[in-house]
Amino acid sequence: MGRAWFMGLWSFLAGYTEIILAAIASFIYVLHWSRRNKILLNWPMVGMLPYLLLNIHRLHDWCTQVLRDYGCTLVFKGPWFASMDMLVTCDPANINHMLCTNFSNFPKGSDYLEIFDVLGDGIFNSESDTWRYQRKMGHALIRHKGFRQFVARTSRDMVEGELLPFLAQTAQLGLAVDLQDVLQRFSFDCTCVLVFGVNPKCLSVDLPVVPFAKAVDDAKEVIHFRHTVPVTWWKLLRWLNVGEEKKLARAWETIDHFIMQNLSMRREELSKQKEEKEEQAEMCNDLLTSYMNYYCNTSQVKGGEETDRPKSDKFLRDSTLNFLVAGRDTISASLTWFFWLVSKNPTVESNILHELRSISPQEEEGDNPKKVKVFKAEELGGLVYLHAALCEALRLFPSVPLIHKGTTNWDVLPSGHRVRPGMRILYSLYAMGSMEAIWGNDCMEFRPERWISTNGTLLTFEHASKFLVFNAGPRSCMGKDISFTQMKAVAAALIYNFHVQVIPGQIVCPKFSIILYMKNGLMVKVTERCS
Repeated sequence: MGRAWFMGLWSFLAGYTEIILAAIASFIYVLHWSRRNKILLNWPMVGMLPYLLLNIHRLHDWCTQVLRDYGCTLVFKGPWFASMDMLVTCDPANINHMLCTNFSNFPKGSDYLEIFDVLGDGIFNSESDTWRYQRKMGHALIRHKGFRQFVARTSRDMVEGELLPFLAQTAQLGLAVDLQDVLQRFSFDCTCVLVFGVNPKCLSVDLPVVPFAKAVDDAKEVIHFRHTVPVTWWKLLRWLNVGEEKKLARAWETIDHFIMQNLSMRREELSKQKEEKEEQAEMCNDLLTSYMNYYCNTSQVKGGEETDRPKSDKFLRDSTLNFLVAGRDTISASLTWFFWLVSKNPTVESNILHELRSISPQEEEGDNPKKVKVFKAEELGGLVYLHAALCEALRLFPSVPLIHKGTTNWDVLPSGHRVRPGMRILYSLYAMGSMEAIWGNDCMEFRPERWISTNGTLLTFEHASKFLVFNAGPRSCMGKDISFTQMKAVAAALIYNFHVQVIPGQIVCPKFSIILYMKNGLMVKVTERCS
């Protein structure tokens, strides 16, 4: 019976072979014709999906090309009944409208919360009153003078005690290293110290596999996977607990175990401190301790205390994990692209080195000429050219290249495009940095001078409307200054003490992920600079 059915089907298809081949040939011809003429056709049933599949390996550059052809904004039509229709834009006016002018109409959306469920109810996923409460609390803790001092001290100590010794040993042995991996490990260690007060020692000589770091990476990969498949598919995998969703479940368990373990230890430490001293310190160093003091004090005022303990643990878990994710990947990705750009532009490297040497005191007689130089926070604050170079690297390679929003009510964007309730909007910061209409004819050049005025001051305020790497409006990044402090500490120390040589012949291109890492890493050799 089965064989007869198969033979019948084969006979049917054989009878229409010429028609089928002609249809396929016509489809391919029209597809290439539309690509050559810079037109995305809305095909029956499949919509514009064929173009996306053909360019998925180079998504960011393809998206940039399409938005350039369509005047910075395009309504992408997905397959029928697949809920993939969305408006894609890199128009600064549209983005500022969503982030500032009509902020309340463009929440992150329910699909965002589902995709990023591992982050819990932290500040990234929260909306409305919950978000306002978390932002107010986070802003108070991060802006606190004690925490700012802790960031500066930790960044300096970690660079001096962990990053530079590792690179010095690499230079002495003449080894090639993946700078992206090194910076990821260093950034993870540094962020864990700032958030949890512990150093997992990812950047050790043997480059160990740290379970917590691996779990965060696995969770990030699964979140990216959820962006690339239909919602029903990854939800089915989650229900069956197989494949990528099983990997996320295991990572989730590891993440929770690490955070709860640190939470328990910190609670014991604070309890002992309270017994020894009646009044608690106003502000402790790491964010976990600061959150615990702030939240517990608030609960006691409200009469919560023990009854609020389960809620408190989840709140602390979600809040600290959100800050860890925000600080770790974005800084390491940005620095990787920065060093690659600097290696391709020797003049920029010379200018940065000249600026660093101008603020560095002369070595006194008898000093060890091989002693590494690490810059203080007050010195980093005055580095105009280095700050401009970091902004330029972020413009060309923003650490979060694509961001999506939901829509609550009907609205008309400044570009004239209408958006309906429930419509998904995707805006590309990567494409924005590569638009001549936005940054001029030299938009593809790495030119820090565009950020510096004729009198030598930074032009960050003048570029604020089109430099949206740190967001804008009510959801603007609270950790912007902290990010620059950490990036400057690493960049200044590394450039002053070492020369980074990128090994030639590598294919350097963006990785298709939620964070703009390099697809193949960045293999380099470092050599110590002569004094």
